[in-house]
Amino acid sequence: MLQHITIPRGPIELAADLHLPDDVEDAAPLHAVVLSTPGSSVKEQIGANYASRLAAQGIAALVFDPAHQGQSGGEPRDLEDPYRRGEDISYAIDTLSTIPGIDPHRIGVLGICAGGGYAVHTARTDHRIKAVGTVVPGNIGTSFRSFQPDGSVVALDTMADARIEETRTGELTRVNWLPDTLEDAAAAGLTDIDTTQAITFYRTQRGRNEHSTNLRLARGDSLLLGYDAYHLVDPLMTQPLQVILAGRIGNTGSYESGMQLWKLAPNPVDLMVVEGAGHYEMYDVPEYVDAAVDRLVDFYSDHL
Repeated sequence: MLQHITIPRGPIELAADLHLPDDVEDAAPLHAVVLSTPGSSVKEQIGANYASRLAAQGIAALVFDPAHQGQSGGEPRDLEDPYRRGEDISYAIDTLSTIPGIDPHRIGVLGICAGGGYAVHTARTDHRIKAVGTVVPGNIGTSFRSFQPDGSVVALDTMADARIEETRTGELTRVNWLPDTLEDAAAAGLTDIDTTQAITFYRTQRGRNEHSTNLRLARGDSLLLGYDAYHLVDPLMTQPLQVILAGRIGNTGSYESGMQLWKLAPNPVDLMVVEGAGHYEMYDVPEYVDAAVDRLVDFYSDHL
């Protein structure tokens, strides 16, 4: 059962889908999970793949478009602000905890890719979250710092100059998350399997969605460069943790990030490596997604 709902978030609203078990009317108060999706992703993509499967196994699952993205409100558009992404999760919990049939004391979070880092960062200080599940979790701050050929400080200096120019002209710069086509990627020398699979998912019929623009507001990159999703995890994030990783280690950094999280967390409960899977294959390949969800259902059933 799918319900389209809105999440009040100050002056704007977030667009959300609530996936419910089919027999919800006859069920006892449900435990529930809020999903935090990858950067550039909208609720109909990876989040729906996991949320629908969780609901089919008896767990209510709420997935939403981040502020400034997808069908959610917020200006300027295409902003990826890691701090607001975390706040989005807390606003989603606000709404979820008021829905009849949901037990507000049995709410967990599931973060995927960059959404894994956002989920962890939020769970440190929002202890309404009772269990933290992650699939191929990434620390987007670490990733963005590693992308800078001349180092983060030089990049920040360049971004400062660019923002001065944007303020002068009133024209905001947007950049692609990914090349729009495999041909564009090849022309840029990006032929590795992870980039290829990312484009195949996000930019072809396989996973493309009209509300996912593949654009990122450039001025938000300075926020990403200064962000650490795992800051203070060790003393503050006491909730049970599940980490699910792709067994084929590529260049996304999610395997390394997941192992770092596992070592930092005070209460790691379950670590699963899905053999044979790559990072982006964990988004929609049924064999791998089903295996992850089965393990997540066991985790949430034990800890929510």
